[in-house]
Amino acid sequence: MSALRVAVQGLGVWTPQVGNVDALRALLAGEAVSAPPARPGAATLPPNERRRAPESVLLATEVADQAVAMSGRAASELACVFTSSHGDQAITDYMCATLAATPTELSPTKFHNSVHNAPVGYWTIATGCHAASTAVCAHTHSFGAGLLEAVSLVLADQRPILLVCSDIAGSGPLAEVTGCTHSFGAAMVLAPAAVDTALATLSLQLSPAGDLTAASLPEPLATWRAGNPAARALDLLVPLLRREAHAHVAASPSMELHLDMEYPG
Repeated sequence: MSALRVAVQGLGVWTPQVGNVDALRALLAGEAVSAPPARPGAATLPPNERRRAPESVLLATEVADQAVAMSGRAASELACVFTSSHGDQAITDYMCATLAATPTELSPTKFHNSVHNAPVGYWTIATGCHAASTAVCAHTHSFGAGLLEAVSLVLADQRPILLVCSDIAGSGPLAEVTGCTHSFGAAMVLAPAAVDTALATLSLQLSPAGDLTAASLPEPLATWRAGNPAARALDLLVPLLRREAHAHVAASPSMELHLDMEYPG
């Protein structure tokens, strides 16, 4: 297939160790970085919603905020793709335990927040966005699958798309199954390639998976990647921040994305 070309206009990232892209860039340069506040800021959410929202929603909203602000786009006009491998694991653990022990005590609010597309629902309501939204889950390949979905929408509709990937740490017995040990979120605004404000231009080729090995990442990024499927976004974010020419992202157990990157200036 011919290469799919899109521009990157905005980036966002949040972990318990780094709170934005500038902090991640500094960490990659070997500089000391201060940890962000314990809870993602998620400033777009109204105060009441911010207090009630679960961590999964706060995390996704925070990185979306960052990417949109960097892009200079209006959040209310951006179609979006939100991805998560496991959804809100803390709420899933709570619901399973409550249904097993005292099902009549199940919280309607927690049930409401348990659905996989809760973060994108909070985001579109808070931003007044009426554009199309999609929630994607592809287990450990959710970032790659979401990236392919977002790029396809950019090219099909010739409009910018917000891509968000995030997962929080596992809780209870579920944590033993998922192996998700910490929270990680990342976002990017993608647009048609012919824009003047691109941070980089990506050329993507989808091909059958070969002997693709994980990108070499310094610590603690390698540990982040191993402990959270959303952190596979680092396979693209790190080469972008280092202004490298190539990256590889797994899109499914049998398919992978090969990316060539070009930078302005």
